[in-house]
Formats: sequence, structure tokens, C-alpha cells
Amino acid sequence: MSWKRRKTRKGRNTYYSLSKKLRQEKRSNDEFETMLGSLSLEEIIGLKLELATKPVSNRLYGFPLWFNLTDIVKDAIFKYAYSATRTQMEAMRFLGLKENDFYRLRNKYDPISYFED
Repeated sequence: MSWKRRKTRKGRNTYYSLSKKLRQEKRSNDEFETMLGSLSLEEIIGLKLELATKPVSNRLYGFPLWFNLTDIVKDAIFKYAYSATRTQMEAMRFLGLKENDFYRLRNKYDPISYFED
């Protein structure tokens, strides 16, 4: 038995991080992330919607928010899966998707261009 350490394998996803990307764009910092961590997901979504509708007098008429909600959530979870895993295969297993479904969704949400911009 060899006592050498196994080399950790790194894939393309290893360097993807939502937090790091937002910090580089100066849209996030430690204090903001601490405050955000103390809120529930429902509070964050409600606050984001409230802030988005303030300039238009709290009206989002004509925008089918309820029907687009699943796409918005799937896009966010797909980006998180890329940042939380090392490879695309790990992301696929993490999400519990079959290979053809994963590649179809990857083309739809395009997380690679989000992280590499």
C-alpha cells in the first residue's frame, strides 16, 4: 500500500464561484453576505421583488412572474450546482439529472458563459 497522497482531480467547475464572481464585480462583500445569510430564502425573494418594483410604483403588470418562477429558480440552482461541484459530471449527479437532460439544460441556461465573463 502506498502512503503517497492521491492527487485531487480538478475539473473546469473547480474555479467557478458565485460569491467570488460577485465580489470581483464589487457587488458583494463579507458584510453583505453575513446579512444575506441571516435572511430566509422567502425573505430574500420578497425583498428583491419589492426593490425591483419600487421604481414602477409597485406594479409589475404584464410580466408573467408566476409562470416564469420555475425557470428563474432552475437557473439559480443550475448556477449553484456548477459552483458547488468540480466537474460537469458531478453537477449532473448533484442535480439528479440524466445526461441528455443535463446537456439540454446546460444549453438553455448557459452557466459557463456566466462564470467566464
